[in-house]
Amino acid sequence: MSSKIRRCAPATLSLFSNTSARTPRACIVSQWLRSRGLTTVDSTPSQSVPLRKHLKDEAKRKKAEAKGSHNDIKAKTNPHSDEWKLTVGVEIHTELNTACKLFSTAPATAADSNGLPNTRVALFDAALPGTQPQFQRATLLPALRAAIALGCDVQRKSGWDRKHYFHWDQPNGYQITQYYEPFAKNGSIVLSAEDGVSKTDLSGTQSISIGIKQIQMEQDTAKTTHYAPSSYHVDLNRAGHPLIEIITLPQIHSPQTAAAVVRKIQAQLKSVDACVTGMELGGLRADVNVSVRPRGSSGNYSYGGVSGLGQRTEIKNLSSFAAIENAIMAERDRQIDVLEAGGVIEGETRGWTLGATETTRLRGKEGEVDYRYMPDADLPPLIIGSDLVDHLRSTLPELPDATVLRAQQDYGLSAKDAKTIATLDDGERLDFMEETVELVLDNLGDDQADKTKIGKLVGNWVLHELGGLLATSNIAWADVTVSETELADIITNVQLKRITSRTAKQLLATLHELPPDESRPSVEQLIDDGSLRLRPLSGEGYTALAEDIIAENPEMAKAVKDKGQKGKVMWFVGQMVRKGHEGTVEPEKAREVVERLLGS
Repeated sequence: MSSKIRRCAPATLSLFSNTSARTPRACIVSQWLRSRGLTTVDSTPSQSVPLRKHLKDEAKRKKAEAKGSHNDIKAKTNPHSDEWKLTVGVEIHTELNTACKLFSTAPATAADSNGLPNTRVALFDAALPGTQPQFQRATLLPALRAAIALGCDVQRKSGWDRKHYFHWDQPNGYQITQYYEPFAKNGSIVLSAEDGVSKTDLSGTQSISIGIKQIQMEQDTAKTTHYAPSSYHVDLNRAGHPLIEIITLPQIHSPQTAAAVVRKIQAQLKSVDACVTGMELGGLRADVNVSVRPRGSSGNYSYGGVSGLGQRTEIKNLSSFAAIENAIMAERDRQIDVLEAGGVIEGETRGWTLGATETTRLRGKEGEVDYRYMPDADLPPLIIGSDLVDHLRSTLPELPDATVLRAQQDYGLSAKDAKTIATLDDGERLDFMEETVELVLDNLGDDQADKTKIGKLVGNWVLHELGGLLATSNIAWADVTVSETELADIITNVQLKRITSRTAKQLLATLHELPPDESRPSVEQLIDDGSLRLRPLSGEGYTALAEDIIAENPEMAKAVKDKGQKGKVMWFVGQMVRKGHEGTVEPEKAREVVERLLGS
């Protein structure tokens, strides 16, 4: 090792919280790794980002793209990028939703330990001499749900392999994984424009399919926290936590589509309760393999049966959708610059930091020989019965695509609204909407009522009216005080023309502000106490009110009558609603009167 690397101060390594920390001998490896940004975790917890923020960010990105605007990284994109073909493959690591670890009975959650370090550690997790792995069969269930949700072929027989490398976050000196014989293969995921796929990738089609090469189970590592200048604390609570690694084929050709793939896979996993948390809370990480080659030509490399690729590099541990896009763009442009300058792309592992404009080299790319993969001698093959797979497939929860399609077909929602309401708040908002629809139909008592019409109406109220109140008051959906029954009563009164839409919105805002206690009034009480029931004008009253407003605004009337500007009819309707006494003017009837008087 280079003589320029100085010995670091002794590192602090704590295995169990109830024992004193021991100080190992001075080591130059830790400083060497830290100087390259490897396996060190900042002691400051990262700020979690809710899924709804990711959705808003995606909407903003699409809007900016449509207007031709670019962010800072896009502005620096290589001007020759259109002359090169980008190819991306993604490897997704996600924590399985299990009660215990993969090869020990130690708990995999922090519920019983208050999150204290090194309190959920079995002897095998700490690699104490003589201990052996014991596969915990329950960990297979969420892994199988994930494989089925992603359309994979579950293998009847799979095996365990040891991936050897030295680091203090890997007590055994190797990671147990499924490199040669994974438990699931040959899946796929379908994406459309609504998922955020780039228009260039769609090429005029409605959707694209990205292949999934395999899914394998493996152990997670311990957590290393760096305390400057040279102390590293190791928490083994996470060591041995069950993970699955989902490996896509290199069939992705834009940064936007790569982020869309990860987002879609995350949604699939969460819908079947396979993972603990998503990327926004640190439960999912992504590595991306990036290569470029001149358009119209073939490279000399192949992967997963896909040939003609350029030399790939891997970018590790991307923890947000924005990081995926930006890291791919930066690495794409770096490779183009190198190749256009006559250089050669090296197979290597690179890193990415949020806010950076370039990826950084971490190490040369390891291969099969470097890791000395070999079958694990302590573990027998994993045999999965077809009856178990069939049972899980038949009891699998509804997948996101099926939910969106059902929301469109059963409730008349647009594709955009259906996807939004199905995605927000882990589906709780859709459940709220569905329950409200049923209550409205029961209230109307009309067997001939159009469910899709009522569904679309309720969907608009849930998404836009109630959603707008939540956004304005900065309240999370979990804290919403308006119940399904209250919203159903409001909408029922509107449908039966007992109150106006304007009054209904006022009632919703009032209920939103009231605490959910015993003194909370009902919708009917609020209507009666406020004298809000509709007291419609007579036909003559509508005509007289409309004539007065038309006479006061001759230029507006002329625009409708002589110039055919029919959109101004609604201006007159608005004036009638405002000038009429509360609860006396129905917009629909006011429009009929205005159109009759103006001959439009």
